[in-house]
Amino acid sequence: MALGQRASQRQEEIFVATRSIAQGPGHPFYSNLDEVLAAAGFDAFVEEQCAPFYKDGGRPGIPPGIIFRMVFVGCFEGIDGQRGIAWRYADNLALRTFSNTA
Repeated sequence: MALGQRASQRQEEIFVATRSIAQGPGHPFYSNLDEVLAAAGFDAFVEEQCAPFYKDGGRPGIPPGIIFRMVFVGCFEGIDGQRGIAWRYADNLALRTFSNTA
């Protein structure tokens, strides 16, 4: 095939909207736990309790609700270190959905 001899074809779009990708059901335990925590107002309560320990200014910290959810996962799954929890989250989309870190 010589230069300029190829029939021009329109290239399809290569980007896919993330909303159009199907999502799995997640883990039923963590889905139910998230509903219970949301109904109880867990995030607002934890932020209020942790507010004195956050400094004004500087880089914003991770919301306390997410940190506590990650600690819950560590306790429920018998993971005893931050690296183990981080590895588990990197490996499991259901957990990232539970903590809203996806």
